[in-house]
Amino acid sequence: MGLFDRLRGNGSPRVAFVGIDGVPYSLLASNPEEFPTFATLAEEGSAGEISSIVPPESSACWPALTTGMNPGETGVYGFQDREVGTYDTYVPMGREVQAERVWDRVATEGRAATVMNVPVTFPPQRDVKRMVSGFLSPGLENAALPESFRAELDSMGYRIDVDPKLGHEEDKTAFLEDAHEVVDARFEAFSRYIEADDWDLFFGVFMTTDRVNHFLFRDYERDGKYREEFLEFYRKLDEYVGRLREALPEDVTLILASDHGFTSLEYEVHCNEWLREEGWLAFDTDEPTELNDIADDTRAYSFIPGRFYLNLEGREPRGSVPESAYDEVRDELEARLLEFEAPNGERVIDRVVRKEAAFRGDHDEIAPDLVAIPREGYDLKAGFSGENGVFDTGPRNGMHSFEDAALFIDEPSATIEDVDLYDLAPTILELMDVEYSRGEFDGASIV
Repeated sequence: MGLFDRLRGNGSPRVAFVGIDGVPYSLLASNPEEFPTFATLAEEGSAGEISSIVPPESSACWPALTTGMNPGETGVYGFQDREVGTYDTYVPMGREVQAERVWDRVATEGRAATVMNVPVTFPPQRDVKRMVSGFLSPGLENAALPESFRAELDSMGYRIDVDPKLGHEEDKTAFLEDAHEVVDARFEAFSRYIEADDWDLFFGVFMTTDRVNHFLFRDYERDGKYREEFLEFYRKLDEYVGRLREALPEDVTLILASDHGFTSLEYEVHCNEWLREEGWLAFDTDEPTELNDIADDTRAYSFIPGRFYLNLEGREPRGSVPESAYDEVRDELEARLLEFEAPNGERVIDRVVRKEAAFRGDHDEIAPDLVAIPREGYDLKAGFSGENGVFDTGPRNGMHSFEDAALFIDEPSATIEDVDLYDLAPTILELMDVEYSRGEFDGASIV
């Protein structure tokens, strides 16, 4: 038992979770010479590919990962959700997450947590020892508690996210410089608070990996212009992870995981424009901008990524699909999605997941009726303007994938087989000897 354990008054095991948003396992596993830290973690501990959730979108994934529960329990299905009984939409923030986070369970046991840059946690919680919110936070000023913690982060030049607009430029130099600045400051902050050693659970997320993947992943996969810069960024991540691992006390188990995988992007697919062309969706204005602009005879609409909703009587305020026709109409839409073809004749959709197969819980009233999982290369968007047509290309060349998320645990007894994001919260609690009921989670501990 070390000095800090004696000061803390208990010798309970601890966990440091480091999120690497959007990092595919195949990238790390297929380049052991480039990424020796991850190779060592795999050799000395356990590592493998895991599955994301339906839908594989960060706003839904991180609430699921940090609670061990599906969106029907967390209440968050994606970057945009619909208010019950209306066509009003909102961007889910931390307060919309209705399930208990893993750090809240730790705090209930009288143990301390440091939580840094986890997406969908704004505003920060006052009952956590220290917390800075991540993705979707408006800025550092209101995103960190206590105030002394915010001041320390500010003095380091800490930033919550990169400037994604820089990635839209054809020349990615400024974007890459920005990404390095953000990840450097993130590492400095993680190092400082890991070395403070005044926590039982450290939970921090590198989000910049997702940003780099969105704008450079095809360069990596297809030997493009910025392949070396892509690898250089990941070499730095590997080095930083190694230094964080070395700084951890012996009673801490390190877990690294991503929330989804990544693949090269060929087309952005505007699903609402496809629905309009197929006769499923109409608008009551010539310049639609939002869901409330749909016409009364609309039968279906879509939200990213690949979430499809019937315009159902009794659920939507101007529903056109009778409840008695729900199964028939949903079957028809599912069949059309599976027939949906790209300009090159390829099928766009790999599979379609029905609402009842993916979502259950107290908040499934806003669940999509169908979720389309695309084939690699087709990124399912929504949008209501239709100005770009169904198939479009933009500055991004990488997209999320359901498969190929990554998991590394500095624990050789872990069994990484048929694992998904729901298994991580109970695994953390198991490693920390925090009691829980196995029936509370959609996953199970893998140790």
